[in-house]
Amino acid sequence: MKYMALIYSAENAYQGKPEDLIAAYNKFAGEAGAAGVMVAGDALEAISTATSIRVRNGKTSLTDGPFAETKEQLGGFFMFECKSLDEALEWGAKIPTADYGTIEVRPIMVFDS
Repeated sequence: MKYMALIYSAENAYQGKPEDLIAAYNKFAGEAGAAGVMVAGDALEAISTATSIRVRNGKTSLTDGPFAETKEQLGGFFMFECKSLDEALEWGAKIPTADYGTIEVRPIMVFDS
């Protein structure tokens, strides 16, 4: 089953060197790939680049910034192919941002064809 691990943190929450965080993510992605559980993963640009879209009564409204003002923002994701939720949670806990942010793990919905 596929699981999405959504990575949330405050934009300036990481206090170390950026290159150390990139190295930690590269190591994690390598381990998840070698284990055969990583389907995809990517980081998002800063929230200052976000645009939110709402369509109400046929009218489209665009707003600069994320959907909601929160302390933690969505910064990236990994998609895993795991045998169980427990396995997906184990991998989610290894994502470097889990040390200072939040990782939300959710199953991918499967639709009947």
